[in-house]
Amino acid sequence: MTDEERLKIEDQVVEMLRTVYDPEIPVDIYSLGLVYRIDVADDGQLTVDMTLTAPNCPMADFIMEDVRMKLESVAGVTGVNVNIVFEPEWNRDMMSEEAKLELGLL
Repeated sequence: MTDEERLKIEDQVVEMLRTVYDPEIPVDIYSLGLVYRIDVADDGQLTVDMTLTAPNCPMADFIMEDVRMKLESVAGVTGVNVNIVFEPEWNRDMMSEEAKLELGLL
């Protein structure tokens, strides 16, 4: 896989992640800063490290399945591995300016 192909896939992955929402928050998980790492291997295997706004998030399974299904639809992705991590711990400073504005935090 060329660097150009990898970047194209990563851009599409980000676009897809921007369509995934925590049902309790009207902002996508990417803008919330919940996605820590996106890695595309040469064989198209995608690994995403992400977190949740709280370790005991009742919607964790729903969000993870939504992420997995949407990312599997990206052209060039041969498999998806979504890891939930809690280091570093998420905080509001990780949100984009747009997310903070949407949530009235600015």
